Amino acid sequence: MYEALVITPVKDSLATTLDTIKALAKSSAKIKHIVFNDFSTEETKTVLTTNSAKYGFELINLEDITTHPSPNYKLVLQKAQTRAQEENVPLIIVESDVCVKPDTIQKILAFSKDADKAGMVGAVTVDESGTVNFPYLKFKTNKVPYLKTERSLSFCCTLLTTDFLNAYSFLDLDASKDWFDVFISRQSVKMGFNNYILLNVPVLHQPHGSRPWKQLKYTNPLKYYFLKLINKRDKI
Repeated sequence: MYEALVITPVKDSLATTLDTIKALAKSSAKIKHIVFNDFSTEETKTVLTTNSAKYGFELINLEDITTHPSPNYKLVLQKAQTRAQEENVPLIIVESDVCVKPDTIQKILAFSKDADKAGMVGAVTVDESGTVNFPYLKFKTNKVPYLKTERSLSFCCTLLTTDFLNAYSFLDLDASKDWFDVFISRQSVKMGFNNYILLNVPVLHQPHGSRPWKQLKYTNPLKYYFLKLINKRDKI
């Protein structure tokens, strides 16, 4: 029996993905880790297959269950919610550009059990120097261990409680969107749950390591928004 279901959606970015997987394999908490491979290259698929037994994760290749082109975050969330509900455990999303510490998952789980009507609990993201970075720059100046917040939580490293999973079905997510962290975190608050950001539980984040094209947002914003518009991607 495990304490939480942890999922990592993957679209290539093999180096950061392997860092994420290796870090989770060292977790002190008893977890079930599922990697959802969203139509990555054959090289990525082969490496993931080879490493699944070594690092103890279950690999689901979405090409085996859908023909819908990447990104398939909605399908991933729906599959994950069903699995978490079947096992009656929280769902934790750790994206493929994030590295947790051995005690990260245990700390998030412990907090979620004691917190008042928790819906979502996120770990703050930092760079290699330990400085808070994207997407949690809005919390950079706060010096408290944690905050209850109505601001959107990212899925970088975030727990969704069993109560919230049982209250809101991901079957209702908008099929026209690509990403759902903003909507789901708002839905949690709307339904009367509390969302928390743990400022004393940092995780290493390499922003957009899982989606390198988004680096254009900072290096060439005009090109980024042009490509976003014509390619109809990154719909939040």
